[in-house]
Amino acid sequence: MIPLPTPFSQIPRYPLLYPTPSPIHPLPTLTRTLLRSPYTNPTTNKNINTNINITLHLKREDHASPLTSSGNKYRKLEYLIPDILSPVPKYGSLAPGPDHGTLTSPQEHHTNRKNNNKEVTLVTEGALQSNHTIQVTSIANHLNLPRPVIILHKATGGGYAQVPDKSLFERTGNVQVAKLLGADVRVLDSATVTTSTSTSTNREEEEDQDGVHSIFTTLQSENKSPYWIPSGASLHPLGGLGYARCAFEIAYQETQPPLQPGAPAPTNLGRMDYIFVACGSGSTHGGLIAGLKLLERQERETHHQDPDSTARRPPRKIIGVLTSPTRPRSYHESRVLQFARQAGRLIGIEDVEREITMEDVHVDERFAGTAYGEVDDQTGDMVRLMAREEAVLLDPVYTGKVARGMVHWVREGEVGRDWVERGGREGDGVGVNVLMVHTGGQSALSAYADVV
Repeated sequence: MIPLPTPFSQIPRYPLLYPTPSPIHPLPTLTRTLLRSPYTNPTTNKNINTNINITLHLKREDHASPLTSSGNKYRKLEYLIPDILSPVPKYGSLAPGPDHGTLTSPQEHHTNRKNNNKEVTLVTEGALQSNHTIQVTSIANHLNLPRPVIILHKATGGGYAQVPDKSLFERTGNVQVAKLLGADVRVLDSATVTTSTSTSTNREEEEDQDGVHSIFTTLQSENKSPYWIPSGASLHPLGGLGYARCAFEIAYQETQPPLQPGAPAPTNLGRMDYIFVACGSGSTHGGLIAGLKLLERQERETHHQDPDSTARRPPRKIIGVLTSPTRPRSYHESRVLQFARQAGRLIGIEDVEREITMEDVHVDERFAGTAYGEVDDQTGDMVRLMAREEAVLLDPVYTGKVARGMVHWVREGEVGRDWVERGGREGDGVGVNVLMVHTGGQSALSAYADVV
């Protein structure tokens, strides 16, 4: 049981994850590869070396749930399910406009669900190789709901355009898994207009918006009760809560022995000083920020009575690695801040504008590659490196890019310099823990067989 403060602990949640936290384990081989000798920057020809002991770790969200294709969306969906199953759901209606969000007030067709005996049908959207749509389909099966409708956008990002065998991309990976799970799969040729990944024209946007809204309204006319879950659950008002809770889970795991088979365990894992996570739509990143803010407030109160605690270390830093180059970094930073404040209000941060600011948002756009869902050479190399160094499979859309960002920050000395600039000590015996959140997605790998 992860201890949460009130009112956070009182927010309804339906467990989809294992009762124990998703594992955090060290990456010893990759750590040695990066840090066994000073790295020479090929551009400047200068040695990169900081007098800090850095250890890389991985949080295995891909091992978090027993349901199909475990990943970060299950953690987010846990907080949506109580509303989905409610006789009078507060959310779940498709909002107008290009973002395809969830309305924040109930619609008439939802308010009478208990009386008219309608059973909820989950409806969501994503790219052709969407991980999110798989996890929504899985919870529909788990909850014994009617087969969900998943809307897949063929032209979202660059994955479909990149692969030489497009028929393979359309029938393997997550598309195959969705059909195995029994989803009602609807494929639209135009690109999704969700702004974190859109590359479509205005004409395509109009066609796509009409397509999504047409599907939703048709389900209503068929005497069904559709519940809309936006792509990644990000534009759902409860979408950031799962990763606010994850911040407390990470803090709990910091006090536990590390998971490393065959190695002597120190007294505890130690604090995760840097946390790298994918930044797509931004709600996973924003939820972590909100959760850490609330956690830091608790820690300050505790450390006020404990002068020998780690409170003197610089605050934990979350770095969101951008996975799409479509929008400028400033756009994504504003979006992450919005999600962080939205989650912060719900979990008990009273003055979110004062307590959560743009200074808490760190987005790195250098590893976004050429397009959302498209695998550039460097990302493909990183997927292969992690498989061969640590026997860990990354995915080609998100975690391959996040690993690139983490490795770059360590290898180029950016972690060490940032640590010292923020007041951290350096010298023999100083240890800094770097954590990457593995959000899953490996089930899409077979669709990228020709490029990874």
